[in-house]
Amino acid sequence: MKTPLILETNLAGLKPPKRGKVRDIYDLGETLLIVATDRISAFDVVLPNAVPEKGRALTQISKYWFSKTSDLVRNHLISMEVKDYPAECGRHAAILEGRSMLVKKSQPLPVECIVRGYLSGSGLKEYKVAGSVSGIRLPPGLAEASRLPEPVFTPSTKAEQGDHDVNIDFTAVVKLVGADVAEKIKKYTLAIYKRACELAEPKGIIIADTKLEFGVYHGDVILIDEVLTPDSSRFWPKNNYKAGVVQKSFDKQFVRDYLLSLEWNQKPPAPVLPEDVVKRTSEKYLEVLRMLTS
Repeated sequence: MKTPLILETNLAGLKPPKRGKVRDIYDLGETLLIVATDRISAFDVVLPNAVPEKGRALTQISKYWFSKTSDLVRNHLISMEVKDYPAECGRHAAILEGRSMLVKKSQPLPVECIVRGYLSGSGLKEYKVAGSVSGIRLPPGLAEASRLPEPVFTPSTKAEQGDHDVNIDFTAVVKLVGADVAEKIKKYTLAIYKRACELAEPKGIIIADTKLEFGVYHGDVILIDEVLTPDSSRFWPKNNYKAGVVQKSFDKQFVRDYLLSLEWNQKPPAPVLPEDVVKRTSEKYLEVLRMLTS
């Protein structure tokens, strides 16, 4: 059964949410309620369309990965069952079911933890200029979608909404969070990526790169936010993979490619997506969910 199409939530009885590009976050005191809407963003701009089933797909994909990586690092998930939420959430079950999660309230770290197993996107741009990504030297002769000799940790700043993240080296991470925490999040990021690739590739998905976030909860570093979704990762069909060319994708690169075909300055207001682009985008998110969890 399809879930309702939701661009934003305003849940009566709860404090007004903090809105991210995709998620509405409700502060419940000791915990947070994170609701994944059907909004979609590109180039750090929220688009006017809602994408059917997107919020549900994102939440269920994160649920899958939280369960598959909990032995590597603790995470913030308490429950995705509305019956486990505080009583004031119960009246909103029709909205919350399948697209929300109750989580521990941590202090987010000011670093985007990116890991790359293949060369693409901003990493490829930097490599073409400097032969490196985030200060890490890479072998000569690599091209679009080349597999790296080993995955690399290529963190970035965590920009305010509307701004762009900036790639930084590990020394900068140490300055931001301290040496001990920096080593932990690097270790956790690489371990999660390795586990994810081992699980996804037999199911026909190459995870080219992904972005993870961590927070501090009662002194411990824990995994937070979303995990290995098409919004935070590049997912490529394994059976179509060929180094040296732009890959087909299961993620929102499809939307970015459409927008790049327009004369748009990548600033608000964003153009409306055609119905066929919306439909195919929804299908891609649901296909990833099906492939991972079937």
